[in-house]
Amino acid sequence: MNTKEQFDAVISVCKDIYSKKLKDYGAAWRIMRPESITDQIFIKANRIRTLEVTGEAKINEGIRAELIAIVNYGIMGLIQLEKGYADSSDITPAEAIELYDIHMKKTVDLMLAKNHDYDEAWRSMRTTSYTDLILMKLYRTKQIEDNQNKTLISEGVDANYMDMVNYALFGLIKIDFKD
Repeated sequence: MNTKEQFDAVISVCKDIYSKKLKDYGAAWRIMRPESITDQIFIKANRIRTLEVTGEAKINEGIRAELIAIVNYGIMGLIQLEKGYADSSDITPAEAIELYDIHMKKTVDLMLAKNHDYDEAWRSMRTTSYTDLILMKLYRTKQIEDNQNKTLISEGVDANYMDMVNYALFGLIKIDFKD
């Protein structure tokens, strides 16, 4: 499989979980402010790092499940940045899936452009580096959020969410395809 096919395969897994959770919970996440989504991604990335460092899990969910969660929360974050947060679950599951597809396409298009320029360097990276990069992007995002989303020369929260999603997708490809 080529890179695009591998991305499509892991995105399909993530979207399937997102869709099933929409059936279980609706779009309850619409009440979350972007800062809360950032913190939720932080919890997931921090757990991955703990699992990588200690090699021990007391909850029966491994790194793969946390990477999927980072992908899905990252896309939810992009949706929240676009639409703003709501006081209730104000979109249907069908609308939530449509928004997921729109934001995932933008995220993958960014990855494909960067992948071209960087010549698939991510394939030579250690998966633990993806974790560290996601955590670094989270700290950057928190700083931007603390600065009321104002930056002098840096990309905004949306670009950081897209990068986190793509790093998580890289990790999933490495896990699922033993790449």
